[in-house]
Amino acid sequence: MQKPISITAISSISPLGTSPDAIWDRYQNQDHYFHKKSLQNETAFVAEISEDIKIEIEALRQSDSKYKALDPTVLYAIYTSRKAIEQAGWNGTDQFGINIGSSRGATALFEKYHQDFLEQNKAKTLSSPTTTLGNISSWVAHDLQSQGPTISHSITCSTALHAVLNGIAWINSNMSEKFLVGGSEAPLTPFTIGQMKALKIYGNTSRKFPCLALDLSKRQNSMILGEGAAMICLEAGIKENAQAIISGYGYATEILEHNISISEEAQCFQRSMKMALGDREPSDVDIIVMHAPGTIKGDRSELKAIEAIFKTPPALTTNKWKIGHTFGASGALSMELAVLMLQHQKFIDVPYLNAQKIPKTIETVLVNAVGFGGNAVSILLSKK
Repeated sequence: MQKPISITAISSISPLGTSPDAIWDRYQNQDHYFHKKSLQNETAFVAEISEDIKIEIEALRQSDSKYKALDPTVLYAIYTSRKAIEQAGWNGTDQFGINIGSSRGATALFEKYHQDFLEQNKAKTLSSPTTTLGNISSWVAHDLQSQGPTISHSITCSTALHAVLNGIAWINSNMSEKFLVGGSEAPLTPFTIGQMKALKIYGNTSRKFPCLALDLSKRQNSMILGEGAAMICLEAGIKENAQAIISGYGYATEILEHNISISEEAQCFQRSMKMALGDREPSDVDIIVMHAPGTIKGDRSELKAIEAIFKTPPALTTNKWKIGHTFGASGALSMELAVLMLQHQKFIDVPYLNAQKIPKTIETVLVNAVGFGGNAVSILLSKK
């Protein structure tokens, strides 16, 4: 780390809600937020945002004639970005950059426009500008009337944490003092879920906990998709209103063994976690918020990587058993969980796991995310 970086705000939208108090309350119960959804000729477990929040998103859509043609990924990003900069005390005249990513992008609109094209043999006028990945950050910049650099990207499931890395890099380069970073995802569409089912990784069992992320005894893949977004305000230095400090970061890729998998011992995670730790002892880490998608190989390989770096692994957790895998937004939602645990000094466990050693105090939390093929990121967070 060249300079300490403060997290001065986090705003999210997910099946847990939108307010920090409600989100924290729901993390403390043992309920999951999955239900069966009809998708064309079949059903699948999903984790959706609530009907009350959908009403708020629809009100946002109707608030501006230009917003009526936008995909939910963009609207979720606008909604959470407004709340994040308000929380941080920023305004449009501040010189802050924006980097918001998404794994799938405007998948609902893309599927709709493509179906229209097949039926009419003609593309709709707005089919291109509203489905390009870059339209997420661009529309957020428009809505906030910001003046700084605007970046969009997709690095699959580690997208949001790569946005954090970009924000750190811009701040450390002295090209920006502030950066709004995060991810947005609305993947609960027939084609997207169909793709996951084709990979044979989608959960389909009606049991108490449909997604068994981090349960190494499971015999079936149990990944389930959720939707949501999370935006994080980064600022140079240790700020008075800091919710947490980024005290380390790491990243790595590895040679592909398969189109979707990482190596058996997740070499990419081993390298990213080592880099994030820097000169710290592994024993300094109190909790790891794991990527843990709920697949047999994905969960097992990440745990093997942790065991390779930590002689005695710290407390381990994930939120995917509760809200599903939100693809490009998942890393930012994991960071939100980490910050909440730091603030409230309480560990959020996974209810079906064997009892872990619970940390008495929480000073540092490591957050992991990885995308298809081994694009791993690890972010180390500390109390202010």
